[in-house]
Amino acid sequence: MNFKALFLFALVLLCSEAVIAQEDIDKNLVQFSGMVLDGTDAELIPVPFTNVIVKGKGRGTYSDFNGFFSIVVEKGDTIEFSAVGYKTVHYGIPTDLDDNRYSLVQLMTRDTINLPETVVFPWPSKEHFKLEFLAMDVTSEMEARALRNVANETLERMRSAVPSDGREHANYYLRQQARSYYYIGQQPPMNIFNPIAWKQFFDSWKRGDFKKKKK
Repeated sequence: MNFKALFLFALVLLCSEAVIAQEDIDKNLVQFSGMVLDGTDAELIPVPFTNVIVKGKGRGTYSDFNGFFSIVVEKGDTIEFSAVGYKTVHYGIPTDLDDNRYSLVQLMTRDTINLPETVVFPWPSKEHFKLEFLAMDVTSEMEARALRNVANETLERMRSAVPSDGREHANYYLRQQARSYYYIGQQPPMNIFNPIAWKQFFDSWKRGDFKKKKK
C-alpha cells in the first residue's frame, strides 16, 4: 500500500469517526419547551420573563409574556427556573429519553419575605392618649415643616426618587412592546395633533411646571 492510499484510508477513517461522534451528539440533544405558571393559587397564570438557565454551562433563555420557553439542552442537564418574587426551582432532564423533544409545565410558587417582628406599644388607655394628644403643643415651625412634607412638589420629588421594582419595570417593558406591536408597519401618530396632549400641556403651564426651580 503506497502513501497516497494510506492517506486516503486514514482520511476516510477520521471522517467516519467524526460522523459517528456527531450522530452521538445529535442523539444527546433535546429541544426542551414548556410553560411556566404560577401555582401558588388555584388559578394558574403565566409567569412572564422567567429565567431558564442550564446550570454549569453559562447559557439559557427566558419565558415570553405567556410563560412559554424553548431551548436546546442535553440529556441529564439541570435546568434552573428563577423569577423575581418566586422561589427558584431546579429540574433535571431525564437521561433515558427516546425522543429529541421534551415538554414540561413548570409551576412556580411565590416567595414570601419575612420581615423582622415589630412590637407596637399602645398608650395605657384611651383617656390617657386623649390627654396627651390635646396637650401636644404644635409650634409654627413644625406646622410649616408638615405642610412642606405633604406639598405636591415634595411628593412628586419623592415619587421620582424611589426606584421602580421588578413588577413596575416589567409592566413598562410590556407597555412599550405592546405599543410597538400596535403601530407595526406604520408611523406612530404625533402628539401635536392630539387634543388631550394639548390640554395636559396647558394644565402644566398653568400649574407652573415649566418654571425654573430654585435650588
